[in-house]
Amino acid sequence: MRISTRGDYACRALLSLALHADEGGPTSVRDIADRTALPQPYLEQILLALKGAGLVRSKRGVGGGYVLARLPAEIKLSEIVSAVDGPITLGDFGQPHQDGACDHEGQCVLLQIWDLAGEHMRTYLDSYTLDQIAAIANGDAPWPS
Repeated sequence: MRISTRGDYACRALLSLALHADEGGPTSVRDIADRTALPQPYLEQILLALKGAGLVRSKRGVGGGYVLARLPAEIKLSEIVSAVDGPITLGDFGQPHQDGACDHEGQCVLLQIWDLAGEHMRTYLDSYTLDQIAAIANGDAPWPS
């Protein structure tokens, strides 16, 4: 699986919100873009998708911007990626035949392997929350290994 640029940017944007959550109030798209070095127009589209997924809330007008919709400890990396990229899979190859019913030279075995690899990726991304990543970024937790 490959995390798209959109998925990476979404994770960076929400990590920025988590790292600055104690500042109180919404953070403007411009401030997020400045802190993360992400292009503001693209970031606006990503934040709208994250809002639709219920990961951020927005406030309009002066002093407006975005805040996390839930605590950083409750937002998993897998949720962020899925919100902007769709389901985490290695591909949409269909389901394998079961019990030796495969008649395509073992293709069904490969389909099962791809399915399991996608499940491992989902499980791995489920194991990280924004809170954990923020702690690592701040030097308060060990680097992932």
